Amino acid sequence: MLRASTGQHVTSVVGGETVRAFVPDPLPPRPALQPDDGLVHQLERANVALGRLDGVSAALPDTRLFLYSYVRKEAVLSSQIEGTQSSLSDLMLFELDEVPGVPFDDVVEVSNYVAAMEHGLARIRGGMPLSNRLIREMHERLLARGRGAGKAAGEFRRGQNWIGGSRPGDATFVPPPHTHVEECMSALEKFLHDDPVRTPALLKSALAHVQFETIHPFLDGNGRLGRLLITMLLCVEGVLREPLLYLSLYFKRNRAEYYERLGRVRADGDWEEWVRFFARGIEETANEAFAVAQRLRALAAADRARVQGSGRIAGSALRVHEALQARPLATIASAAKATGLSVPAATAAFAALRELGIVREVTGKKRGRVFAYGGYLEALQGEDG
Repeated sequence: MLRASTGQHVTSVVGGETVRAFVPDPLPPRPALQPDDGLVHQLERANVALGRLDGVSAALPDTRLFLYSYVRKEAVLSSQIEGTQSSLSDLMLFELDEVPGVPFDDVVEVSNYVAAMEHGLARIRGGMPLSNRLIREMHERLLARGRGAGKAAGEFRRGQNWIGGSRPGDATFVPPPHTHVEECMSALEKFLHDDPVRTPALLKSALAHVQFETIHPFLDGNGRLGRLLITMLLCVEGVLREPLLYLSLYFKRNRAEYYERLGRVRADGDWEEWVRFFARGIEETANEAFAVAQRLRALAAADRARVQGSGRIAGSALRVHEALQARPLATIASAAKATGLSVPAATAAFAALRELGIVREVTGKKRGRVFAYGGYLEALQGEDG
């Protein structure tokens, strides 16, 4: 349904030139969404896929083992959209403090993303609502170090930003002037809390993502935080017990359509087609995440059975194998710390796992060696990791 523009343009002068900035109307859309049968069925399929994904978290022996790596995979993909080149392996090596030489700027940005995500989830589990205060706290961690550190971390912007182009005057899109940001974000916060109307979780996350990206409330980090808020909202609404779903890969694969759909909402009020695109992404991503969880669970179970038959060293090797499911790259020292084993016991366990072909040493050095749980890492990363 085309509603005409979903906001108003405000004229201001930035850097000596006249700029038309877009101020979005508060949510929910008016008139209300009018889904056809196809959209209703797409939303139903997305909700079914989310339910199946949520169910797998209960079936995993230890969800934390899966989450550690899966969250980091998302951080890498979301940051790659913004131009970083770090891989999942780079991030995990960076987190092993004793391993030097990992690319700094890119991997710090990815590490910040993990910190922002973990902070947000911890605060929500502690009873804090998903609010502008929490969004600012997460943004502060997102820009804590690296290239974005000087861009007002944790504060709504006090200047004009823009998307595309070299300046606001030739930009593809100009978000609201900074004088409108507080008002726009306050209205978005109310919508998140079902004011003025209760909105189903999946629909709420679809609408809120567009609104956040349209407001673009920070000088930097809006894309990463906007994608992260999708998952946060699904967790807050009780759709997911664990943060197992992220749309960064879907948006990356469908970048042109993503930006086209955002533009059509702003210019024409075409919310229905955006929701269709978003729900399709939820369905595809949830199904992929479910498949990854199943592959990793099957791989870990098969390898565990092999380790159990490895003789007297099996007990230590099993403990290291379990630790590697959380951190598929490890040193002897980090594995010893994670498992409580002595360094000689951890060394012997790695030797047994190498003999079984479960791990491989990736540095080629005699000291500071790093071991990879190769099959697990490859299954986790897939073709887009």
